[in-house]
Amino acid sequence: MSDQLQFDVHERIATLTLTRPEKLNAFTQEMIDAWAAALTECRDDDNVHAIVVTGAGRAFCAGGDLGEMRERIEQTPFEQKDFIWNHVHRIATTLELLDKPVIAAVNGTANGAGMDMALMCDLRFAAESATFAEGYVKLGLVPGDGGAYFLPRLVGTAKALELLWTGDSVTAHEALELGIVTRVFPDAELLDQTYAFAQRVINNPTMAVRAIKRLVYQGQRSDLRTHMDAVSSLMGITGSSEDHREAIQAIGEKRKPVFKGR
Repeated sequence: MSDQLQFDVHERIATLTLTRPEKLNAFTQEMIDAWAAALTECRDDDNVHAIVVTGAGRAFCAGGDLGEMRERIEQTPFEQKDFIWNHVHRIATTLELLDKPVIAAVNGTANGAGMDMALMCDLRFAAESATFAEGYVKLGLVPGDGGAYFLPRLVGTAKALELLWTGDSVTAHEALELGIVTRVFPDAELLDQTYAFAQRVINNPTMAVRAIKRLVYQGQRSDLRTHMDAVSSLMGITGSSEDHREAIQAIGEKRKPVFKGR
C-alpha cells in the first residue's frame, strides 16, 4: 500500500492510520492515493463492516504537505485543479459511495484539509488534546477538500463562515459543543472507545445499518416524498430479511437475537 498509510483489518473493523508523524501526517500525493485505494478495498471487502481513520503520533492530519504545495505554485490553474480533482477529492467521492460506518478518531491536530478529511467521515470522536481549524484563509486559499460543504451542515452557515473566514482553532470540547465531534475521550482511551463504539454498531443487522446510512444522506438532498419513497423500499427489503424475522422471534421468546449479518 504505502509506508505513509497503515491499513489493517481486525474483527471486521478496518483501521487506516496516517503514518507521517514527523510531518504531523501532512498528506502527500502518495498518501492520498493509498488512502483512496484502502477505502475502495474496504468498500468491496465483505469482511469489513466499519472503518476507523486516525493518525500516528500527535496529529490527525495537518493538511497538505508544504513541500508539494510549493512545487504546485508554478503549475497552471488547470494543473492545480486536475491534481485536487483526481487525487485529493478521491477521498470524498469514494466515501460517498461507501455505506459502511466510517469514524474519524481525531488524536491531535486536524488542520485545513486534515479537518476536512475528518468532516467527511460519518462520525468524529476526539482526544481531549485534539484541535480543529479550517486554516485555508491564512494561506490565501479556499477550503480545498469539502470544508465549505460539510462544515455548514454540522454547525450552520454563520458559524461555518466564522470559522472559515478566521481560520481560528477550536479545542475538542469546543468542537463537541458545536457539534463537530460527538464524543471526547482522554487521549489514552480514544482508540479503545472508538473501537468499542464501532463494534456496538456492527453487531446490529448489517443490512439495516447500511440502509440507515444511505437514507440519512439521501434525505439531506431530497424532498420528503422522494425520501419516503426510498424509506418504503428499504423498509420492504429489511422487513423481509432473516435478521428482522429473527428479531421478532427473539422478542416473542424473550431472548437475545442472533443476527446472521454479524
